[in-house]
Amino acid sequence: METVYIGLGSNLAEPGKQLRSALSAMEQIPSTELLECSSFYRSAPIGPGEQPDYINAVAALKTALAPLALLEQLQSIEQSHGRERSIRWGARTLDLDILLFGQTQIDEPRLQVPHPRMAERNFVLLPLAELAPEVTLPGADTLPALLQRCPENRLEKVGSTEA
Repeated sequence: METVYIGLGSNLAEPGKQLRSALSAMEQIPSTELLECSSFYRSAPIGPGEQPDYINAVAALKTALAPLALLEQLQSIEQSHGRERSIRWGARTLDLDILLFGQTQIDEPRLQVPHPRMAERNFVLLPLAELAPEVTLPGADTLPALLQRCPENRLEKVGSTEA
């Protein structure tokens, strides 16, 4: 069993509800256990055009699945929540990203782990630090050091029932 951290994000169709529903769906992934979820955070959108704010969180899982098998399960959850992949970094009902898969480094066309842009995103690093402050990114730095260098992105902690 490997400890895996998943980034969750949504800015369409009741984002807080989308994240809570995705967490419930992750509990149903075979050979996988949802350990815990960070607080929910509201953040400014990164991407093209006018978009609503995002609600973000990070979940910790234990899984016996291989990385690509887990990715397929997560993409199936995204699709069941109406995810469309038409515009890169566009608004979305649900985004589930594998941030860390133990200490494994993966560089495949469909999956890069650690997530390639997570060190630049406080809406990923802060919730991750809430769950695992001691974690280090493979081949990178500690979370406190990454957070110190991370660009500001209007981040606000919100309750999961308010989001």
